[in-house]
Amino acid sequence: IIPRPIAWVTTLNQDNNVVNAAPFSFFNAAASDIPLISLAILRKNGLMKDTARNILENHELVIHLVDEEIVEVMNQTAASLPVDQSEVVVNALDTIPSQSVSVPAIKKAKLRMEARLHQHIPLQNHTGTIVTDMIIAEVTDFYFDQTIFDKESEYILPETFRPVARLAGNSYT
Repeated sequence: IIPRPIAWVTTLNQDNNVVNAAPFSFFNAAASDIPLISLAILRKNGLMKDTARNILENHELVIHLVDEEIVEVMNQTAASLPVDQSEVVVNALDTIPSQSVSVPAIKKAKLRMEARLHQHIPLQNHTGTIVTDMIIAEVTDFYFDQTIFDKESEYILPETFRPVARLAGNSYT
């Protein structure tokens, strides 16, 4: 399925206070009655990724949408790091405090959603092995740069924001 929107997610490891940042392209809106988003985090060799583990431990995350200005650094945060290393530190990303969750946000992102875990659904393959952690998160706060927002229509201006979606591998549109 291409193109796919990108969720650039920050989470916090409660054990060592490491801020994790990772992009995921199995992501979309799930409901509007309450603002729910879906985020599918594929397991690697059967192991849960840091982002999923952090969300399940503290029930908080921040989802950033990616634009042309930050796509390169977002892609660099896709690299696998040991659990005690932060993609935020390794890539010299500035963060800012969130308002409704303890997880910090990436300052350069023009649009972000603070969220709390609503539901976790472990998805299994035909042999019963969990292959994906489906996260349904409830957005608690929306933040966006005023330059990308039309106050009159209350819409994000796509031509100003210039969002990026994933095609395949390291190809984006």
